[in-house]
Amino acid sequence: MNIDFNLFMNDVVRQARQEIEAAGYTQLTTAEDVEEAFQKPGTTLVMVNSVCGCAGGIARPAAAHSVHYDKRPTNLVTVFAGQDKEATARAREYFEGYPPSSPSFALLKDGKIMTMVERHEIEGHEPMSVVTKLQEAFDQYCEEV
Repeated sequence: MNIDFNLFMNDVVRQARQEIEAAGYTQLTTAEDVEEAFQKPGTTLVMVNSVCGCAGGIARPAAAHSVHYDKRPTNLVTVFAGQDKEATARAREYFEGYPPSSPSFALLKDGKIMTMVERHEIEGHEPMSVVTKLQEAFDQYCEEV
């Protein structure tokens, strides 16, 4: 059996992008996209997407479910680690005090990092525990909608 690895990975990446977009997140694929999105007033939740199992099985489902809450971020965006490298690198410049981590979530307020949910808080955890962490951050930093 002959499997084309690049064709397989393109399918995995496409699926990951579709899942996060269906959850209401805007993809940021360039550094300019990141700059524009992070300058918007209010709170911005950034999902650092990836193709790993914990992204597909935990982080993306948590990203989708966490925003069904009384308090939630004004803006929902995503960068794709390993795929949109320029955008991811630029986003990570905003995450002062936090090492690169994917998947992960960063909550910004008026372009400043407030908190993160890092990979070690995602991998090996249940999606609902990640939802709870995100909603605790929403309670602290976001407005009711």
